[in-house]
Amino acid sequence: MMKKKFSLLVLCFYLLATCGTMAQNANDPVVFQINGKNVYKSQFMKEFLHSIGKDPNASPTACTYEKRKALEDYVQLYVNYRTKLADAYAMGMDTMASLNQELAGYRKELAAPYLIDSATLQGLLREAYDRNHYVLHAAHILVPCPETAEPADTLKAYKHAMEIYEEALKSDNFYAVAQKEIRTQRMNDRDPLIRQKADEVNPTEGDLGCFTVFDMIYAFENAAYALKPGEISKPVHSRYGYHIIKLFDRYEYYGKVQLAHIWIAEGDNMGEGKIKDAYRQLGEGTDFGIVARNYSNDNSTSSNGGIMPELAPNQLPQAYVEAVAKGLKVGEYSKPFHTRFGWHIVKLLKKEVMPDLESLTPYYRSRMTRGERSTKPQKMFIDQCKQRYNFVDYTQVVTSKKRAKKVTYAASLDAVRAIVTDSIFSAKFSYDPEMITDMRPLFKIGDKEYDSRQLAHYIHKNKKVRRICSLDQFVADRYKEFVDDMVLEYADSRLEKDNAEFGALVDEYRHGLMIFAYNDKMVWSRAIQDTAGFEAFYNNASLTHNYNDTNDAVYFWNERARTYVYTIADSTLLPRNKAMKVVAKGLKKGWNSTKIAEEINKKAKQDTLVNQELWMLERGNQSELASSEWHKGVYAHNAGAGYRVLVVEKIVPPTLKSREEARGYYLNDYQNYLEEQNNIALRKKYNVVIYQNVIDGITY
Repeated sequence: MMKKKFSLLVLCFYLLATCGTMAQNANDPVVFQINGKNVYKSQFMKEFLHSIGKDPNASPTACTYEKRKALEDYVQLYVNYRTKLADAYAMGMDTMASLNQELAGYRKELAAPYLIDSATLQGLLREAYDRNHYVLHAAHILVPCPETAEPADTLKAYKHAMEIYEEALKSDNFYAVAQKEIRTQRMNDRDPLIRQKADEVNPTEGDLGCFTVFDMIYAFENAAYALKPGEISKPVHSRYGYHIIKLFDRYEYYGKVQLAHIWIAEGDNMGEGKIKDAYRQLGEGTDFGIVARNYSNDNSTSSNGGIMPELAPNQLPQAYVEAVAKGLKVGEYSKPFHTRFGWHIVKLLKKEVMPDLESLTPYYRSRMTRGERSTKPQKMFIDQCKQRYNFVDYTQVVTSKKRAKKVTYAASLDAVRAIVTDSIFSAKFSYDPEMITDMRPLFKIGDKEYDSRQLAHYIHKNKKVRRICSLDQFVADRYKEFVDDMVLEYADSRLEKDNAEFGALVDEYRHGLMIFAYNDKMVWSRAIQDTAGFEAFYNNASLTHNYNDTNDAVYFWNERARTYVYTIADSTLLPRNKAMKVVAKGLKKGWNSTKIAEEINKKAKQDTLVNQELWMLERGNQSELASSEWHKGVYAHNAGAGYRVLVVEKIVPPTLKSREEARGYYLNDYQNYLEEQNNIALRKKYNVVIYQNVIDGITY
């Protein structure tokens, strides 16, 4: 319990920054001296007001007993914390391997937000939120082109995409253009099964239905949201190839909805008549659920009144999204409408409300962990670091300022390219560092330079199965990745130096871990391991407890009933009155509990009918005995399909619990005692001086 209590103390001080030295003046007097160092009022008040959640710029209010006590309590907590921290440093706890390993894990998490450009991130979050207010209905035509394609193949794909774009602009049927392209692609495919599908007809080829932010890859999303309804985009490049996108419509986003629907499948010759009849019945007041059960062809929902699960726009047919977007209110149903799937009527049962950006930010950030969106803030940060730390890429062409036409190559990737083989694409690449003799640096960041051996090691360390491309391109791509990773690594190594806020944050975590380790060593583990000290403490403390003091209640047993309990699980095997007779007979003859249980089993002609136990029932903390049964006697109570026979042997008066019975409470008290003694010793050791006159003058 003490351990838990002190964990709260550590959390209370987690936000304490290391006290700085400030020029003393009349408006900023010294509040404490700890180990010869001054703590000034301005620093102390900053931490105190933060701990109670009060704005440091707010005007002081009237002094109350509660406010004064909060201040005085914080003074003691503050001094205890600072002296323990000083002692923990003196004991070398900041160098403990286990502590620094744990701190490294925390630091990695803490550093992540500092290794991206926050302005770019906030811009992306706002962009996502603004787009999230709309749902798009679009279709596309894809000209496949893998990322690893050769430049000539990429150019060929782009030119073909531009031809399709021009054709789509002239056509009044985008789906027909898409269908024509898909047929061509299937006819040219190497797979005979795909070629067989070349003449298959899809009247809405390329239709994507409805989608919103994060439903598509970022490049596609950017292009789609830039279009107006009816417009067609020029070819948009992504890792899949080139997309030609047509935007059909843009609806207001409403989140997930729950709909009920009536669907008459296409192909039903009476479909239009049936849907009109269903609509007429709804107009006459017939319940929607009844009409859905009588008319709908959707077997999965008709028996449930047509009710569909809650779905997002990208999970619904486009026509259903449109029906809701046109202003359908909760409780209303649409007019009948037709799609290629048949006839429909939808009723809106429930609709979400768009949350604010702050509420959606955690979700947005979780969706931004991959793809171009996730790399944008970090890429911007890397570019900033290159400028800040004077990045020099020796593999780039350098033009002399004195002679504009003179160019030289300071270094190249040739040494690495010479040792990389096609085995790299199957992740079987290996190398010998001695194979690289060109040790000229490839680039420099800050005061660190990186050479070809380090690049080769990086490639080897990060090898994985990849798509085949030219080895020149492969090495160039890995070099870019290597540069970015090393720039990030360098920036990370300097975070504490270059960012005071981050340095203070890491110190706070370090100090929290140190205080935890210190308390474990000096209080918690010591209380458990010091058996002689605990014994002596118990012997003294147990004499001070008073049963009539409510604060001491946990150290005492209330009045208890020593009770033998015989549980008969099945009353059909032995009626209650017969068991009671056996028990009464046994008590009269002086049988022990085991003998009584045996006799009950014999009476029932069973081997293991009865379960016998000895219970100590405490008054006020039990429900087995009624208040009228709180004396010696035999009682019977129902218990499931059977019953219990309770034999109250005697009533034990209130008594002090033994050390083992109250071990947890005494151990907590002993930890508190050790804590107090340690605090007293630390104040002497570190020459703590508290200027009470200054504290008495504090208002807030």
